[in-house]
Amino acid sequence: MKHFSLIFFAILITSCCSAKQVVTDQEIVKVETIVVSETAKQVEMEAEVEEDSDASEEVVEENNKAIIIGENTTIKMPGLIVSINKKDSITSNLHLLNHHRWEWLLGEHVSDNGNVDYLGFKKSKNQLRDYITHLSENLPTEAWTKEDKLAYWINAYNALTVDLIIRNYPIKSIKDIKDPWDQRLWQLGEKWYNLNEIEHEILRKMEEPRIHFAIVCASFSCPKLQNEAFTASKLEAQLTNATKAFLADANRNEIASDKIKISKIFQWFSKDFKQNGSLIDFLNTYSEVKIDSKAKKSYKDYNWELND
Repeated sequence: MKHFSLIFFAILITSCCSAKQVVTDQEIVKVETIVVSETAKQVEMEAEVEEDSDASEEVVEENNKAIIIGENTTIKMPGLIVSINKKDSITSNLHLLNHHRWEWLLGEHVSDNGNVDYLGFKKSKNQLRDYITHLSENLPTEAWTKEDKLAYWINAYNALTVDLIIRNYPIKSIKDIKDPWDQRLWQLGEKWYNLNEIEHEILRKMEEPRIHFAIVCASFSCPKLQNEAFTASKLEAQLTNATKAFLADANRNEIASDKIKISKIFQWFSKDFKQNGSLIDFLNTYSEVKIDSKAKKSYKDYNWELND
């Protein structure tokens, strides 16, 4: 097993492929790869290369950067596996997913305070639907890292929630929609999903309690919708920052050392926050105020008005 740093350069092309060459025993083999970005910038990834130690060597050239590979080689990286067999072209069984469309939409229509411009989203519904189509065409597989999967499903949940709202907009609350979390309106891959399934059957089963401060139910008492997309490379910091911000928000939680009045999220999903200790232990990990283990606890009323 060897590790190499492999630099992929993105080209300003939408839904196109670029040609590369594999040089093997004087033969030229054309290779198609997937563009990883819609902007002309470099994307650097760490690639893990599994190599047949007894195999003859070949060279893959990438913008004057080369790595030596054996006859049967697999290059692994988040969202992509490339298998190389002698005298065969490189084939990829996964797309390189990006969240650039969602990032742009969030930057355009979500304030720093998490207020959502649903009318603006409605005017940009084609771009939102394009992003959902992108998600549908790039469903996670077992080869993806946990971070990649979490980022995918968090972004998917939030994008589908926004789509649900603008399908019914103008409304005053998500609860004005009949069965909002049970409607199977979105096909991702071969399956039709609803929001409940994504939250309870996928995200919660990944045993990351901080997802509750990243996914948003389009309501005032929810955590705020971030105005940037979640990505695998920034996920740890993004989840931590979202959790800390939610706990520090006096509209959603009132925390003192001897008394706490907290969001009903902590009541509804109490099991999720007790994976490594008590609820107080979890809160103290992210709260600016040190809470006594015997502090009195109560829950705030939940405001389901739209977060606009």
